Amino acid sequence: QYERGSATNYITRNKARKKLHLSLADFRRLCILKGIYPHEPKHKKKVNKGSTAPRTFYLLKDIRFLLHEPIVNKFREYKVFVRKLRKAYGKAEWTAVQRLKEAKPRYKLDHIVKERYPTFIDALRDIDDGLSMCFLFSTFARTGKCHVQTIQLCRRLSVEWMNYVIASRSLRKVFLSIKGIYYQAEVLGQPITWLVPYQFAHNHPTDVDYRVMATFTEFYTTLLGFVNFRLYQSLNLVYPPKLDSKAEAELRAEHEEEYAMDSESYLEVMSAAGFFNILLLPGGVPEALAEDVEQLEARQKEQKELEAQKRLFEGLKVFLNREVPREPLAFVIRCFGGQVSWDKSLCIGGTFDVTDETITHQIVDRPILDKQYINRYYVQPQWVFDCVNARLRLPVEDFFAGVTLPPHLSPFVQEKDGDYVPPEKLNMLALQRGERTERAESEEEEEEEEEEDSEEEEEGSEDEELDDEEISEEKNLKQMEKQRSQGKALAVKVTPGKVKMENKMHTEQNEKAEEKRLAIMMMKKKEKYLYDKIMFGKKRKVREANKLAAKRKVHDDTTKAEKKKKAKK
Repeated sequence: QYERGSATNYITRNKARKKLHLSLADFRRLCILKGIYPHEPKHKKKVNKGSTAPRTFYLLKDIRFLLHEPIVNKFREYKVFVRKLRKAYGKAEWTAVQRLKEAKPRYKLDHIVKERYPTFIDALRDIDDGLSMCFLFSTFARTGKCHVQTIQLCRRLSVEWMNYVIASRSLRKVFLSIKGIYYQAEVLGQPITWLVPYQFAHNHPTDVDYRVMATFTEFYTTLLGFVNFRLYQSLNLVYPPKLDSKAEAELRAEHEEEYAMDSESYLEVMSAAGFFNILLLPGGVPEALAEDVEQLEARQKEQKELEAQKRLFEGLKVFLNREVPREPLAFVIRCFGGQVSWDKSLCIGGTFDVTDETITHQIVDRPILDKQYINRYYVQPQWVFDCVNARLRLPVEDFFAGVTLPPHLSPFVQEKDGDYVPPEKLNMLALQRGERTERAESEEEEEEEEEEDSEEEEEGSEDEELDDEEISEEKNLKQMEKQRSQGKALAVKVTPGKVKMENKMHTEQNEKAEEKRLAIMMMKKKEKYLYDKIMFGKKRKVREANKLAAKRKVHDDTTKAEKKKKAKK
């Protein structure tokens, strides 16, 4: 018993740990790096050899696979190194401490990345979590929760990724949520979605194990480094990205004393430059891209909308006020070809001042400004993100400073048939089709009011006619009943019949409905149960959509009434 079948395919965590001669922390770390996770057996009691105690199980073949991992030896060497270092510190042998630190055992994860992702497309498909984690760690404060080097590395990789997205103009969707900002880019045909937290002060939660997160980040930083390198090569760009010597010298001269570390100033310069001064490698378009260009020429019609979206902000010169989030707005505007700047006292990299007469839009987030220029629009930050999601420049009137903003709709929600579609989404779709929504709405409202008036008049006249006919028919019936009761012979009249026109559409619908009813009657019991469940789900969806539509109507009616009251006052 328990010597064959599923009982021999699994191994408990403790047994696996002892087999590898690793501590629990090192075993967990190794499993994260190698991408090996626990499995829930189908027959848990059989695998657990009759016991019902809660245990974590791994596949035996996975643990055998770990036995030959070279990193396991490095973990053991590191344990010996820590023991020797502790002893040297205890004996105050500082030369031994220095010697041991210089000979600290190190390991690389390059072979694991190649092992887990045999092709580049595989790595791109799995990069979503890695990007989100790197962007999260790049916002951490330099407390004792994680190493400063990790934070700096994550910041560098995230800036390099953003620069690639700007250069390739591959951003497609943006959504501002409570968690942070969701971005979606299309890289080599793969949709990649990642989350960037807001730049707020961090309050580290106590119930989060930062060691586990740091292990994931250790792997993801290696993976992202590989991915960035390949992507920069595909665009024929130098990696790691370098600024032109002139631009670098100018920025260093201006802001030499503002940053404590060279790495910090370099990262800030890179994020501010946004790829306008970044060096290209000598040579033309790579061969891989040349093939892609030929394929794209065959699909030009499909790409027209995409090309228009990529040039969404071309020709615009945008200035960011100091109260708006600088990095996300600069990133999004540059991704679509716009020029952007900010106050030089706020951050390095500002290319033009607020007094520049050629500025077309100024992004503000305060209701009143001291000084305003006539030749530019003052809009709120949501205008930029909503334009990206709508794939066109939306009218600025709805986004002026101090105006109540329209709802920020998620571009990741795709409505199906029968779902509730908000009026704002319908307006956006109408704008995409090239229709003028506001005028159309006002005309429709006027027409509806006129139609209602005319309908009321027609209904009144029709009701009167119907009443007269009914009264005359009732009188005739009463006379005929009297004549019958008195025994008199009724006057027989032959009246010409009226031709009743058949409605073909109506008859077809009735026939289809009857066929459907008969088909349902002929169903088997199981099929009938399944059909009822499907129909119940559809009806519930319709009910929910109707409920939302009714709520929206009530909301719109109340807002209209309030506006009328204010107008009267």
